[in-house]
Amino acid sequence: MTGPTWLTETRVAYDTVAVDYARLIPDVAEGTLARSMLTAFAEQVGPGRPVLEVGCGTGRITAHLRDLGLDVSGVDLSPGMIQVARRAYPGLRFEVGSMTALALPDAGLAGLVAWYSIIHLPPELLPEVFAEFHRVLAPGGRLLLAIKAGDRRIRLQQAYGHTVSYDVHWLPPDRLAAQLTESGLAVRATLVREAEGLEKGPQAFLLAERPDGTADR
Repeated sequence: MTGPTWLTETRVAYDTVAVDYARLIPDVAEGTLARSMLTAFAEQVGPGRPVLEVGCGTGRITAHLRDLGLDVSGVDLSPGMIQVARRAYPGLRFEVGSMTALALPDAGLAGLVAWYSIIHLPPELLPEVFAEFHRVLAPGGRLLLAIKAGDRRIRLQQAYGHTVSYDVHWLPPDRLAAQLTESGLAVRATLVREAEGLEKGPQAFLLAERPDGTADR
């Protein structure tokens, strides 16, 4: 499997760390505010409706969304991560794929989650990716993003006990909100919180919707 340099580097890095990532972060470790955003997303989507997590990694957030009542599956760039996810959560569906070109029909999803996954894309690709998110969401469908809030690129050389080489982009929430709007998605909420624990800076969560042409629910 080949692709752009950023894609290959990210895939190789997560293949390398997959087993130790699952060992070090075995469950949902997010704080109260992040969990609240996941819960709000699930409540707005509604029980049993189809949801995809893009960049699902080892499946821990996918499993949490299932526990919140969603019919959820996951897709990730890294075959190593998908292998770990399938072992850990055999009752869930996981596939290898890229958020830049989702193998899904138009308007087929009630919800889509990108939990700290768009931070590995070159920022210039984000409008294209948001257009893809708009394409696969049904009218009224919800999108939840989690990001590192800022405006810088970090080159990681060590992660989860391994030598790696890939980029992490800290992204400005206001710029993302504008790009989401330009793609046809309406931003319904933005939450920015200060760093906690070992975090290096603020974190942000954006909840958006593909408008359905009716009044807000």
